[in-house]
Amino acid sequence: MNNIVLADKNLLTLVCVTETGPATYSLETAAGLADIHPEMLRHYCRLGLFGDVQARPEADLIFDDDDIYQLRRFEHYRRNTPVSRKTLRLIFSLWRDIELLQTELRYLRDA
Repeated sequence: MNNIVLADKNLLTLVCVTETGPATYSLETAAGLADIHPEMLRHYCRLGLFGDVQARPEADLIFDDDDIYQLRRFEHYRRNTPVSRKTLRLIFSLWRDIELLQTELRYLRDA
């Protein structure tokens, strides 16, 4: 264990923290984080699980932390409930709509 003795009890340390953008992940990395095969993730994108933009065949498949959260939640429900993928897609679409509405409501309340 390090024993650090400071001569001045009122020592001030400045730390410079650079602001970075949100983390983004490639298809392979996102699939690894969700413990699924990359082709399954590509299939989910084609189904529209991550919105219309990711559903396009020519789309550059980049995922952020929110997408990873949604994917892991989707996989959890797919593996642990007797619900079809089509029903799960509907549920997740509704959850996305609810989250957007909640964000808008918070914004309107703060305005």
